[in-house]
Amino acid sequence: RMNRIGKFVLGAASFCLLSGLPAVAEDGWSGESSLSAGLTTGNTETSEAGLGIDLDRGAGDWNFGIQLSGDYGKEDGVESRNRYFGAVDLEHDFNDTMFTFGRASYEVDQFTGFDSRTFVGGGVGWHVLDDEDHHWTVRGGPGFKIDEVKRQITTDSTGAVTITPASTEESLGAVAQSEYFYAFNEAVSLSNKTNVVYGQESTQINNSIGLTAALNGHLAARVSFDV
Repeated sequence: RMNRIGKFVLGAASFCLLSGLPAVAEDGWSGESSLSAGLTTGNTETSEAGLGIDLDRGAGDWNFGIQLSGDYGKEDGVESRNRYFGAVDLEHDFNDTMFTFGRASYEVDQFTGFDSRTFVGGGVGWHVLDDEDHHWTVRGGPGFKIDEVKRQITTDSTGAVTITPASTEESLGAVAQSEYFYAFNEAVSLSNKTNVVYGQESTQINNSIGLTAALNGHLAARVSFDV
């Protein structure tokens, strides 16, 4: 029998506590921080922890955003997850629905074939829906991607070993994002965020859908599924 403590396990589904609630940034700071942890015991011993920060600051027609996250885990005492991500955004509004943006992101994930992946780009965004309880924003545009590829060691059927040295791959790329938010009421909301970064060497795709419930004025709980 397996006991699960502190985490709903369904693929990458998780339960976390948030400080602050998602909000559309006006003048001043808005955003959230999150903390998640999980532990399983039984046939397999696993432990995981995650920390995230998502902040925005508005100033007239300008908006600045920063996202930071980290995840670490072990399975039977062996490291099974080690990922860190950071991104900054700068947006300028044309009008109430259209805006331009610039974005830079950096990711380190020890369980991919890359030491790091960096992207710098920009484009145009559109607030598809923007009312009191219902928001949907999409962004997209070109950019430049740098993939630091790890050294690879492979063995063929005859036992011969081939070593491919580490390399730096630079290519034109593109970014596409979608952010959706719906408030069922003052306490419960649904969100879905999708981020795609394309490059010749690799494509990064992240999607997170979550259900958030307010516990009080400054603390909330979220159940999410991340891919």
